[in-house]
Amino acid sequence: MKQCYMVIDVSLCHDCNNCFMACKDEHVGNKWLPYTDEQPRHGHRWMNVHRTERGQCPRVDVCYLPMPCQHCQDAPCSKAHPGCISRREDGIVTINTSQARGVKELVDSCPYGAIYWNEEANIAQKCTMCAHLLDGNEEIKMPRCAHSCPTDAIAFYTLEPEEMDQKIRNEGLEVYRPELGTKPNVFYKNLYRFEKAFVAGGILKNNECAEGVEVTLKGNNVKYSQITDYFGDFKFDALLPGEYTIVIGGKEVRTVLVEASVNVGSIDI
Repeated sequence: MKQCYMVIDVSLCHDCNNCFMACKDEHVGNKWLPYTDEQPRHGHRWMNVHRTERGQCPRVDVCYLPMPCQHCQDAPCSKAHPGCISRREDGIVTINTSQARGVKELVDSCPYGAIYWNEEANIAQKCTMCAHLLDGNEEIKMPRCAHSCPTDAIAFYTLEPEEMDQKIRNEGLEVYRPELGTKPNVFYKNLYRFEKAFVAGGILKNNECAEGVEVTLKGNNVKYSQITDYFGDFKFDALLPGEYTIVIGGKEVRTVLVEASVNVGSIDI
C-alpha cells in the first residue's frame, strides 16, 4: 500500500518559518477531531526548525533542520504507551485523542522531542501530517508545511515503499539519527550540513588570492581533491571526525584535528 512520506532538503531551508506559521494557522483555534485537539497558541512547535552554525568567521555555514514528528514505523512512543498511539495503513502516526488523555509520559517517550503537552486539553499532541486534509475533500492534499514552503525544502509524497526505496537510493536520502532504529517516514537530503564537519581555507600566492590551485585533503581513510575558486578558497565538506592533512603541490602544508568544522585561515604558497 502507498505510504505518506516527507522529504526535507536541509540545503533549501532558509529559516523563514513559513512551515511553522502554516502549522499554527491550521491547528490553533481548530479542533480536527478525532485526529487532534486544538493546538495551543504558544509552546508547541509541531514543525520545529533546529539551527546550527559551523566553522569560524569568515568561513561560516549556518544550517536549518525542520523537525516534525518522524512518523516512525517502529515508534518509541507506541512501544511506551501502546494504546495511546496508532499507525495508519498509510504510515501516519497519530495520538488517540480518546485514550491518551492524561498520559503526560508520552512527551518523554519521543527521542526527537516532537511530542508536546497541552495542559488545557490534558493531552499530548504532535504533527499529524495534516491527515485531516489528506482524508477530506479539501483541495490541498498535502501537509500545510509542505504547501507553504517557498523554497520547496519540504516535499510530500504518497508512494509505494518500493518506489520510496528507489528514491532514497537515487537522491541519497537519509533519516535523522539512524542509530535509534525507528524507521521514520521522514527523510532528509543534504543532512551532512547539519551533522558533519568541513575543513575550509584560502590559498594566497604573492599576497593575492590564488585561483586554480589543486588542494588535496587526506586522512581518516579518505582522500579528496578540488581546485580553488576565484577567491582562492577551498572547502571539503561532509567530513567525519578525525585527523586530516592538507596537501598542496605534493607538499603537506597543514594537519588539522576535526572535531567540528574548521576554518584553517590563509595558506601562503
